[in-house]
Amino acid sequence: MQLFSDRNEMAKVAEFDVRYVCHIKQYDPGCRSDQFGRPVRSGIGLMRCGMRRICFLAVVCCALGTAGPIEAGGIEVRRNDFKVASDAGITLAVREVASSDAAPAGPPLILVHGARVPGIASFDLDAPHGSLAADFAAAGLDVFIMDVRGYGGSTRTGQEGDPAGRPPLVRSGEVVRDIAAVVQDVQRRTGAHQVALLGWATGGHWAGMFASLHPDAVSHLVILNSLYGGHVGHPTLGPGGPLTDSADPSRLDGTKVGAFGFSTAASLTPSWDASIPLADKPAWRDPAVLRAYQAAALASDPTSAQREPPSFRAPMGAIADSFELASGRKLWNASAITARVLVLRSDHDFWSRPEDLENLRRDLTQARSVKAETLQGATHYVHLDRPERGRDRLLSDAIAFLRDRS
Repeated sequence: MQLFSDRNEMAKVAEFDVRYVCHIKQYDPGCRSDQFGRPVRSGIGLMRCGMRRICFLAVVCCALGTAGPIEAGGIEVRRNDFKVASDAGITLAVREVASSDAAPAGPPLILVHGARVPGIASFDLDAPHGSLAADFAAAGLDVFIMDVRGYGGSTRTGQEGDPAGRPPLVRSGEVVRDIAAVVQDVQRRTGAHQVALLGWATGGHWAGMFASLHPDAVSHLVILNSLYGGHVGHPTLGPGGPLTDSADPSRLDGTKVGAFGFSTAASLTPSWDASIPLADKPAWRDPAVLRAYQAAALASDPTSAQREPPSFRAPMGAIADSFELASGRKLWNASAITARVLVLRSDHDFWSRPEDLENLRRDLTQARSVKAETLQGATHYVHLDRPERGRDRLLSDAIAFLRDRS
């Protein structure tokens, strides 16, 4: 995530002007369904490039949250959207992605999104090589994508009015309780005693924190491009930056961060573009995946079309906690984790640091097994890049790891 002092927008971009407006019919248990039992939604997109406006009908399916069977690598993958209760007044959106054809090949897998973009937009895009969840399901894993409170289809308490001057919403302790609620529900649905967790970016921090506090519930843990702490120094976060307390530059000023932030479709590309070591970005990242990613991120927020340009909201608690991690402070200790652990860091990642991988490797003293490796040449968005740009290796390593029950 690219950080700016302007609290009214998480990121700004000058390279180009792309705006999407998505009008989404929010899911309601009583809303109309099709012959497959999928909720019927509509999506209309508007794109502006420079001074020209082109209107087009966007049929986004999975990117907009439609559930139902599709093919993934020749294997039928089914989807089921449901809700899970967390703390009082908090309801979490969860999507199950599973195969009817493949035999069970590992524990149920929960995917945890990062600081800005929620679950479906991160892991289940309706574009070739855009759904990590479908690829895992085709490999025989029962996958569950969750939205943490404040994101996507989950409860968004406090995301009204002006976020300025208010403490950041949704800190790590609350997220751990949300993960616990989803883990318990998945255990009940599948009959599994333990689950696997995969967290991307801040999601890896949250998943690791949960696994350290509830070690008996987790059999496998995958941490992808995540901060861990124990090392000072970060290109965009940490002491001395625009978010620090003027009286103490080593501390975060939460009022500068605000309660929540806004992100446009265009703001999703600068950090991605900057980390791709080619001038020809489409050679590295499929434009169809980028379009689906942008559309699904905007579709995740029912208020996105109320702003110009359209933007989706995300709590800023993840940024506040990431500041602590980037300042050398740990919010949890990996030594309590007893699961099998796979730590992956992309070579061109702008978020995590090599020291995070090494500190995790050092601290995972009680883990059943530990594999920590660098994905050479890959970016922070490796699971959304083209297969040959690191995505295939990520999938093969993660699937082999998740299938290991030794």
